Amino acid sequence: MTTAHPLTTSRHRVPASRSTVALKAAIAISGLVMVLFLLVHMYGDLKVFSGRAAFDDYARYLRTMGEPFLPYSGALWIIRVVLLASVLVHIYAAVTLWRRARRATAGLGGWRYQSTRGRGGVQRTYASFTMRWGGVTVALFVIYHLLQLTTNTIHPGGASPSPFDRTVNGFRIWWVVLSYAIALIALGFHLRHGFWSAFATLGANTSVRRRLHLNIAAAAVALVITIGFLVVPFSVLFGWVG
Repeated sequence: MTTAHPLTTSRHRVPASRSTVALKAAIAISGLVMVLFLLVHMYGDLKVFSGRAAFDDYARYLRTMGEPFLPYSGALWIIRVVLLASVLVHIYAAVTLWRRARRATAGLGGWRYQSTRGRGGVQRTYASFTMRWGGVTVALFVIYHLLQLTTNTIHPGGASPSPFDRTVNGFRIWWVVLSYAIALIALGFHLRHGFWSAFATLGANTSVRRRLHLNIAAAAVALVITIGFLVVPFSVLFGWVG
């Protein structure tokens, strides 16, 4: 493979903690923390199929978890702080690397490398191409999701002290389900490339065989999380739950 265009080197030295390698590692590790959270969150959401009592008991357990060693909601707040820190690190590192890439290419975009699949020097899947805007879409969705189902600030379908009722009331409305579907599809594309990229950054992409396994794992994780989250709103919309 031959390099299409040499990258412009920076004239300014940066601390090791803000080097490109460190920032890519930060994106990878913070992203994997969020993937782990999504898997646990998906497990909790699927309890909606067990009925109101089981779903509300699970929501209550999240707040009493760790008692009496931790105060009420103590464990939940620890999880929230770790997750928020991961999100902020992820965004900061991604934006910093994007700005560096724009400066290095004069805003024209980065040329990757030439190969039989990309003779023009650009090799980008749809998932990688939509990473930036997919991330913005997911961020906006998370804010909406928290306002609806966590803080109960907005409540399409009707407010309720019951987490089960808030979930079912909202997902009985078609446009709420549509908004979730759009956001979760964007999340799926983000996960597909992000999961692969994270492990590649951490050194897992070292051979053709490992690259194949990594691609399969990334696609599987993206599909499981996307479908796992989508099955709840569509099940409520079609009357299979509630």
